[in-house]
Amino acid sequence: MGFIDKIKNKLQMSKGRGKEEAGRATGDPYLKAEGRGDRMEGGVKQAGEHVKDAGKNVRDSFKK
Repeated sequence: MGFIDKIKNKLQMSKGRGKEEAGRATGDPYLKAEGRGDRMEGGVKQAGEHVKDAGKNVRDSFKK
């Protein structure tokens, strides 16, 4: 399920970037902040996926 989670995280980051740009274009600070929050949340989730993958690689190297 890791691949699908990574795609969802990338989509969330893209959606956040779109909101942030829309907020910047319209001068709406709340939309801009909401977009920045979505982007950061997606980034944190993506980092968690990378840590999970690294842990799995370490675990697999000890099994051999």
